[in-house]
Amino acid sequence: QVHLVESGGGLVQAGGSLRLSCTVSGRFFSSYAMGWFRQALGKEREFVSAISWGAGNTYYTDSVKGRFTISRDNRKNTVYLQMNSLNPEDTAVYYCAANQRSASGPYDYWGRGPQVTVSS
Repeated sequence: QVHLVESGGGLVQAGGSLRLSCTVSGRFFSSYAMGWFRQALGKEREFVSAISWGAGNTYYTDSVKGRFTISRDNRKNTVYLQMNSLNPEDTAVYYCAANQRSASGPYDYWGRGPQVTVSS
């Protein structure tokens, strides 16, 4: 059984930063591609960022390029999303996800998602 537990959400002013963490239980974390998705109130869930199992490849949606950075520490079974220059449009529930195929998905395992709120 694979469990994903996120942390690091909260309230921040526009222009501020937050770092989300997602720790994965179970074995073989290093073989999982990891992704971050978000869902704003009243909108569909959207892709934010992903990282390949070997961390050699990272992917970002256009709206976060240059502001967000995804990384992973396979020794700690943890993936991170560093979010800088946040703006109110980044307000959403952020979900961590994992799969053993590809950073492009589909994703099999999901966390519950911390709320990120950016005030103007």
